[in-house]
Amino acid sequence: MFIDSHCHLDFPQLADDLDGVLARMAAAQVTHALCVSVNLSGYPAIRALAQAHPNLYASVGVHPDQPEDDATTVDDLLREAAHPRVVAIGETGLDYFRLESDAPWQRERFRRHVRAARACDKPLIVHTRAATEDTLAILREEGAAQVGGVMHCFTESLAFAQAAIDLGFFISFSGIVTFRNAADLREVARTIPLERMLIETDSPYLAPVPHRGRTNEPAHVVHVAACIAGLREVPVETIAAATSANFHRLFGVPA
Repeated sequence: MFIDSHCHLDFPQLADDLDGVLARMAAAQVTHALCVSVNLSGYPAIRALAQAHPNLYASVGVHPDQPEDDATTVDDLLREAAHPRVVAIGETGLDYFRLESDAPWQRERFRRHVRAARACDKPLIVHTRAATEDTLAILREEGAAQVGGVMHCFTESLAFAQAAIDLGFFISFSGIVTFRNAADLREVARTIPLERMLIETDSPYLAPVPHRGRTNEPAHVVHVAACIAGLREVPVETIAAATSANFHRLFGVPA
């Protein structure tokens, strides 16, 4: 019924209780989850999860906060993306939030991810923080609209969401949408077209209310859906059905 479009089940907070995590996911009617890569060294564990569990899928990519993987090439990404359980390239993108200087290495590596996505015809998982203008510029310059993708864990403006949608991207909401101080984000969730929406946990981080401050996990994505349903004044089943259909459409995962 629900799908977690972005989680990190290989991180120790979840990997150490994987059987429990998967059981609670099933009990909450969360049918699928996408396990997202943040570096190439951790990718084999993600691929193994997707191989072992038919309702888990994998991505391959390097998070913008990972400078140690700066040498990642398009060929590196394509080699791993050829695996049938890999459905996306990323997460990739730009994050200027903690940087004290310019980051040309981030922008160049982001470009390589877009080129890899176009070469293998798989969508992008994009992380952007304090870098909206450069993110959109690179996506446009590199032809990312050819493959589309998702702006994951969205926290930006409605104008940015609309620009991303115009490029063929989906907007994914995490537990942040349930936080008390997220009024602007809730307006985005209320406004964007439902056919361009995904939901996620980004677990083990960003647990939604009523679990805020605890370890997050895929089962909690139902709270994200319930919050958005309340904002849009529709049954939670409407959000579940739409975001699940969007997931299958974007990532080519059979229902």
